Amino acid sequence: MSDQTRTRTMRLRAALAVAAVTGLGATALTALPAAAAGEAVTVQYRQSATGSDQVEPWLKVVNTGTTGVPLSQVKVRYYFKADAGASYTYACSWAVKGCAHITGTFGTLANPTATADRYLEVGFTAGAGTLAPGADTGDMQLRFHRSNWQPLNQSDDYSFGPAQTAYANWTKVTATVGGIPVWGTAPAGNEPTPTPTPTGPTTPPPTGAALFDDFDYTGHTDPAIGAHGWSVRSNAGGPGVPGATWAPENVTFAKEGTNSIMNLRTSTAGTGESTRHTEVLTKATKFKNGTYAARVRFSDAPVSGPDGDRVVQTFFTINDLKAPMADDYAEYDFEYLPNGGWGEPANILYTTSWETYRPDPWEAVNQHSEVRASYAGWHDLVLTVDGDSIVYYVDGQEFGRHDARYLPERPMSINFNQWLIDLAGQTSTTPRSYDQKVDYVLHVKDQVLTPAQVAAKVAAYRSAGTAFEDTVPAS
Repeated sequence: MSDQTRTRTMRLRAALAVAAVTGLGATALTALPAAAAGEAVTVQYRQSATGSDQVEPWLKVVNTGTTGVPLSQVKVRYYFKADAGASYTYACSWAVKGCAHITGTFGTLANPTATADRYLEVGFTAGAGTLAPGADTGDMQLRFHRSNWQPLNQSDDYSFGPAQTAYANWTKVTATVGGIPVWGTAPAGNEPTPTPTPTGPTTPPPTGAALFDDFDYTGHTDPAIGAHGWSVRSNAGGPGVPGATWAPENVTFAKEGTNSIMNLRTSTAGTGESTRHTEVLTKATKFKNGTYAARVRFSDAPVSGPDGDRVVQTFFTINDLKAPMADDYAEYDFEYLPNGGWGEPANILYTTSWETYRPDPWEAVNQHSEVRASYAGWHDLVLTVDGDSIVYYVDGQEFGRHDARYLPERPMSINFNQWLIDLAGQTSTTPRSYDQKVDYVLHVKDQVLTPAQVAAKVAAYRSAGTAFEDTVPAS
């Protein structure tokens, strides 16, 4: 985990798709849903500004098919040529569907051209609803700029149309539905590959090597925690507030209804010495492809004391960085910032897939998706990793889909932590504390489960009275 701004570079992984698929051997992975027959969309575009401080692609998605299209399955890409050394920030000025229901993620093209090496991928949350045949989304007044607000050049951008001052169909912006290309022409050499035809979900939920834990423990000193492969962190170091302590005693367990819940409490009185972070992680780094899932309760407000701290609440997988910019590093994050941070002014949920990074001077290679909205309350978080992509789900809806170049080369650990980025969000010396709760964690090795299959598998464990299982072999 790193408390750094989310940036990307153009560093690419050689032979990524072939190596990843080969590494799976003969393991059968369930494909994700493809676009249904009759689903078709076009994208209309107009440029709102030709200036040098920000790009303003205004877009509409139009359903030209014969069936309704869930907007959560639609992805639109606007392609551009990055300025040397630049990172970019996305924003939504106004949208008929509501900016809270529209996401923006930057990605890097596998085959850069003279007019494109990056793209802005626009997606939708489940709250955007379904687009009926013949309907459109209405205005999506989007923009992006260099993160440092330095001047930028649009004239060499593939998707930019300086004369396009009124909405019209625009084939230099592409669209997919459920991973299937349905509109537009990508820059040469970057044509999207359709999602494979699904083999259909397995019922009952697939069996195989798995880790499941219902977190039914008496406290952080319960011998069963270590026996089950978990470590409650106590060693010093980052991320977060310098001088803070990672406090095992702040990890507690209690019953809520019939379920045992793990609680991670982070507290501070406004100084590094008074700050207590919390983390629970697997001792083994033996988890790689397959499905990861957890039910997590994020919180917007402190349990007590003044609000405003830049707290990070997480569920993630990670391995160690052996050297700066090492290609075999991997990390996949759900990170909720209830009070903002990393340049964000308010609550935001990130999912981030990491290829590598360099701590000093800071340089990062990752891809992320984000939604600027409150996620206070319980949420079902699912992450799938196969030979083609990394896919994140929140409450059964796809939240982010990241490229094959970010696939892991080495196994990882599974982690939960809660920590403060810094003490600048709330400068009071009044004690305050924040809680993050976890209901269960599940990993199924080498199998991609749908969110519904995850729920069924967890229910099967609980029906059988199984509070813990770990059949995942050592790496």
